[in-house]
Amino acid sequence: MTDMKLTEALFFAKTGMNKNAVDRIVGDALAGCDDGELFLEYAQSESFLFDDGRIKNASFDTSQGFGLRAVSGETTGYAHSTTLSEQAIARAAATVKAVRTGSGGTLAEPPQGTNQQLYTDANPLPLVPFDMKVETLAAMDAYARKKEPKIKQVSASLSGSWQAVHITRPGGSAVADIRPLVRLNVSVVVSDGVRMETGSFGTGGRLTYGEFLKTETWQKAVDEAIRQALVNLESVDAPGGEMPVVLGPGWPGILLHEAVGHGLEGDFNRKQTSAFSNLMGKRVAAKGVTVIDDGTIADRRGSLTVDDEGTPTSRTTLIEDGILVGYLQDRLNARLMKMRPTGNGRRQSYGHHPMPRMTNTFMLGGDKSREEIIGSVKKGLYAVNFGGGQVDITSGKFVFSATEAYMIENGKLGRPVKGATLIGNGPDVLTKVSMIGNDLTLDPGVGTCGKDGQGVPCGVGQPTLKIESLTVGGTAV
Repeated sequence: MTDMKLTEALFFAKTGMNKNAVDRIVGDALAGCDDGELFLEYAQSESFLFDDGRIKNASFDTSQGFGLRAVSGETTGYAHSTTLSEQAIARAAATVKAVRTGSGGTLAEPPQGTNQQLYTDANPLPLVPFDMKVETLAAMDAYARKKEPKIKQVSASLSGSWQAVHITRPGGSAVADIRPLVRLNVSVVVSDGVRMETGSFGTGGRLTYGEFLKTETWQKAVDEAIRQALVNLESVDAPGGEMPVVLGPGWPGILLHEAVGHGLEGDFNRKQTSAFSNLMGKRVAAKGVTVIDDGTIADRRGSLTVDDEGTPTSRTTLIEDGILVGYLQDRLNARLMKMRPTGNGRRQSYGHHPMPRMTNTFMLGGDKSREEIIGSVKKGLYAVNFGGGQVDITSGKFVFSATEAYMIENGKLGRPVKGATLIGNGPDVLTKVSMIGNDLTLDPGVGTCGKDGQGVPCGVGQPTLKIESLTVGGTAV
């Protein structure tokens, strides 16, 4: 069954709604508007938590609903409901009509269709029995405790979801998408009798459970969590001050996502509240720095066949060889800025309106080896993994906490350090990139991006990078 046939069965045959009647309601609601759509959603999700030697939580949730949006100029009318019926959609239509300007707006053309299929449409939840999911988490716990005697606690979790969306515009044009999503996580606590430290690792993507229940997959996750915890057990207090910083490949791209990516989203630049506003065509980064947002990578956590407005996702170059060349656009901001939508209109659910958001955002690789980059630093910091952080979009200022980092002394890695924070300004940091590694790596599939109270899956990535000078907040006294 194709995605369109499946969603029509879910939202029309199953609910008793008449598709032609719904099309008429949508057309009437959006007549005289500039844009808008009906977003229908059906979603299932489940999660399992195995903690301290036992199953601690198992949950299952099913949700459905619709969101109807009408756009006139910069004004958006949005109504949503959990009830899938013609009457509920008609009531929503009466509400969103209030945004009409009365000037008879010309409705924007619908998005171009796509034949691209980036992931399976199989529902991962029922494909694997409940007992097998719990047994896998129990095996992870047992494996970790047997492998490392210093372990005091193990927490393993598995989650999956399946989302069906059907997006209708006036005139009856429609697109559909079926989206699976799976994630596996493990964290451990180790102790040497004096101190305790933690380590964690996660992996995921738009796949079914099969790949993540393989022994080699979950053992690799457990091994990495243990490795991180043991490294942190040997760590010393981080020194502070201005110094060269080398960022490891992969997950450290979260700094690029937060400090730079959000500032390149269309809404912030249209409103001129971004540190990158009015800089199109100008140098914003060192030569060699090229930043891409790509929602078309098969099976990746941040990928989508179509975005939540029905626009096919794309590979969008944001910064090319240090020059700002693009923004991430949804339909509303692209129209107002006289640019093309890039397939980045995303929403958390039918209860939220779409806005420009990242998909998989990463920096392209260069020509230096990791060893060459570390070897160029006399005294500095090598940051491999990050935890939480804060960013001010307007100024670009950020603070990030490193969960795994090492001192670099005379071109060699020294002791691991704890408590290191990176403090800087996103646009400024890009100009200080002096060496770019040849080891571009995407994160393992665990990212979730927050914006205006909405969370959506995303991906990040980068090669090893050398930043000539960055403020490091330390804990050493």
